[in-house]
Amino acid sequence: MIQLQLFTFNALQENTYVLFDETKECIIIDPGCYDKSEKNELKDFIVSNSLKPVKLLNTHCHIDHVLGNYFCKETFNLKLTTSKLEEEVLRTVKLYAPMYGFSNYEESTVDEHIQEGDKIKFGTSELEILFVPGHSVGHLMFYNSEENICIGGDVLFYQGVGRWDLPGGNEKTLFNNIQNKLFKLADDMVVYPGHGKETTIGYEKRTNPFCAIRQ
Repeated sequence: MIQLQLFTFNALQENTYVLFDETKECIIIDPGCYDKSEKNELKDFIVSNSLKPVKLLNTHCHIDHVLGNYFCKETFNLKLTTSKLEEEVLRTVKLYAPMYGFSNYEESTVDEHIQEGDKIKFGTSELEILFVPGHSVGHLMFYNSEENICIGGDVLFYQGVGRWDLPGGNEKTLFNNIQNKLFKLADDMVVYPGHGKETTIGYEKRTNPFCAIRQ
């Protein structure tokens, strides 16, 4: 059974997730830890629970989701894995990080690519991948349909959706993916977003002011 630990890091209040199962293998998704205390919080949780990190994943590579990439790669000897389309997004972070107040940003590079149809495996657990651009050009989501867990990044929020006005964003693409991919998942699928609290597919289909399916 997959267990999930949420951390909310950095000034942009980004959600970082650690997923693990009974084997103690774990994956780290979108590490937004920036200052020393945040890095220690993430490390202390992993160490105190005797977890073994085996994968480092980015749903997408906007600054708030990648601030801890370098720290996680170096601390846990991990390779960074994301969509090939997000490599250029990640490379640009160093150019604008100071403008967001992150003058001590540590640059990281992508080591492995994944895409829709691939599987993410850790311990006895497995996540499937959805390719859902619109907020970012190569945005991915990771889900397990048996346990109704979806790590959603910045596509669908509780009563909201991701921005589409950033470089690589596209309004039509974003809403097409929400309607035709996310909303095809089970209504009781729990979506753990990149910001804010979790929600469910069914709830957002009924009530989301941006993308609800009108009956």
